[in-house]
Amino acid sequence: MVETANSTERDALTLKINEIFHSIQGEGTYALYPCTFIRLTGCNLRCTWCDTTYSFFEGQSQTLAAILSQVDSFGSNLVEITGGEPLLQKNAYVLMELLAERGKKVLLETSGSILIDRVPQHVHIILDMKAPGSGEDAKNKYENLDLLKKSDDLKIVVTNRADFDFTVDLVERHNLAVKLERPVIVQPSFGQLEPVEHGEWIKASRTPLRMGMQLHKYIYE
Repeated sequence: MVETANSTERDALTLKINEIFHSIQGEGTYALYPCTFIRLTGCNLRCTWCDTTYSFFEGQSQTLAAILSQVDSFGSNLVEITGGEPLLQKNAYVLMELLAERGKKVLLETSGSILIDRVPQHVHIILDMKAPGSGEDAKNKYENLDLLKKSDDLKIVVTNRADFDFTVDLVERHNLAVKLERPVIVQPSFGQLEPVEHGEWIKASRTPLRMGMQLHKYIYE
């Protein structure tokens, strides 16, 4: 747990925010639930398939009090902190605690390139590790696989068959079918890999996998 002197000082801490919005969660365990998203500015990766490149630099500094006020205005109890890479900003940990104190279910989407050992236990982690097609797989911190809770999500975006084979090998080498409560999410890169082809690979695989889809893109685009 992140500690500061008092609640007033915590509220005055700042984060660089790209956007805060209310939508339908499109991915993972909480897919299709209404969710408020807090997108933090900045990312240490440049994945080939990234669909939020605008978050690399765009954003404004906001106090945690202002962020919480915006979140409260939407009335949702499900909140996701995302990016970019949200763990690049140290005050993200304080935000996780403050959201939980307000009774929010907190989700964190993080790339796997930063250790998750400081993330509070109440947070549902979506660990988005990188396959070779991302161009950033060398930055995976595989220690994170041992830090995941059984209830967390592990997601891998795949662009081709080589990425799919990488995922199967990862699941088997790290015994993830036993370590996690649910299968690893294998998500076809939107616009690069046809879902029907990807689905056939999963059907033919003897490894427990779950097909992921960016459902919000089908809803809103």
